[in-house]
Amino acid sequence: MKVIEHLNKAKRTLISFEIIPPKRGGDIRELLQILDDIVKYEPPFIDITSHAAEVMYEETPDGGYKMKIKRKRPGTLGLCALIQNKYNVDAVPHVICRGFTKEETEDFLIELHYLGIDNVLAIRGDESGFSKPVKWGRSVNTYAADLVHQISNVNRGIYIEDTLLDAKPMDFCIGISGYPEKHFEAPNLKTDIKFTKQKINAGAEYIVTQMFYDNKTYYNYLDVCRAEGITVPIIPGIKILTGKNQLTSLPKSFFIDIPDELSGEIMEAKKEHVLEIGVNWALKQAEDLLNNNVPAIHFYIMQNSAPINMLMKKIKI
Repeated sequence: MKVIEHLNKAKRTLISFEIIPPKRGGDIRELLQILDDIVKYEPPFIDITSHAAEVMYEETPDGGYKMKIKRKRPGTLGLCALIQNKYNVDAVPHVICRGFTKEETEDFLIELHYLGIDNVLAIRGDESGFSKPVKWGRSVNTYAADLVHQISNVNRGIYIEDTLLDAKPMDFCIGISGYPEKHFEAPNLKTDIKFTKQKINAGAEYIVTQMFYDNKTYYNYLDVCRAEGITVPIIPGIKILTGKNQLTSLPKSFFIDIPDELSGEIMEAKKEHVLEIGVNWALKQAEDLLNNNVPAIHFYIMQNSAPINMLMKKIKI
């Protein structure tokens, strides 16, 4: 079922999760344990992140350097098949611009279609140091709006090769990301939301927000989106804070603010108490969002299900 269908049919707030593939050569059994942990909460869909190839340089015996291009976290497609066919949960693979040509994106969409996967989340992706050149007729999607446009074209049976006269249309439900504290490259929130509206106009059907730790930022974001004419469901994203180091790593990586009350409590706490503080903060966020009847709450699990297990024991759904 499509994500938008899950949202439209739901009689209560849904709970969804996001995971990350293991690193190259990693043990899939750890991720299977995480999936076993989270499917018991009956999520209608689970997001799987996708990762562009990265540039690495290795020193050669003669003292020079050789560039190697490697995808550190392959496996998105395989995990989608596993989640959808073993766990009977709809998989939502992330499709990204960075590090992929339009041709590779089209191939990925075709493979997803063959697997019976009907949902994708279209995002630009992080800078990986590797941008494939436009040559030999091959091209890239520069912005997420370009990517949404390509997926929408495939949904209409429009492929890169316009000679494919008998090409069949696909039927992907397209989600996109939203930034309650604005995208770090946008000059202000209102401008950022205008770019978001371009993605909606190109065919996106729902929004999942970046993590935030103050619900007021989500409600403000929701109000500004609605004022700009964006009517699609906007799903709030939450990540449980689990360690003191995240007070600096999360703002650095995701360009978000952590409230004084939360950061102060964690800074003063002993290491063994930080997880409990993070869970209780997320609990307050989730209860408030539930009381305000948000369409779903999206939890960024990544590779650690212990915090969500602690939270779900306390939350009333």
